Amino acid sequence: MSHGESFLDVLRTRFDSPGLYCLDEPEAALSFSSSLGLISVLDRVVREGGQVLCATHSPVLAAMPGATILEVGEWGLRRTTWAELELVQHWRRYLDDPQRYLRHVLD
Repeated sequence: MSHGESFLDVLRTRFDSPGLYCLDEPEAALSFSSSLGLISVLDRVVREGGQVLCATHSPVLAAMPGATILEVGEWGLRRTTWAELELVQHWRRYLDDPQRYLRHVLD
């Protein structure tokens, strides 16, 4: 198992009952497909009566259906939608034209 697969397996076995689960950037160890697997785990927790508080920089995790999205920035804390998140907008622009960003960081 990769590091991310092991991490996801731990979450699947630890998140086995309703409760409040607080996660800080759980995507750090996960691939794209494992991030989707994490959404499945979190969805199960919620369907079974649990709650999840998740700080993330992942547009994948932020897209979880039914999530209340709060964005932190220079404005403080605000409720927003997935499409309005700055991180989603940046990823869209980057994937559309990586050179627009890379020219600022490469010599």
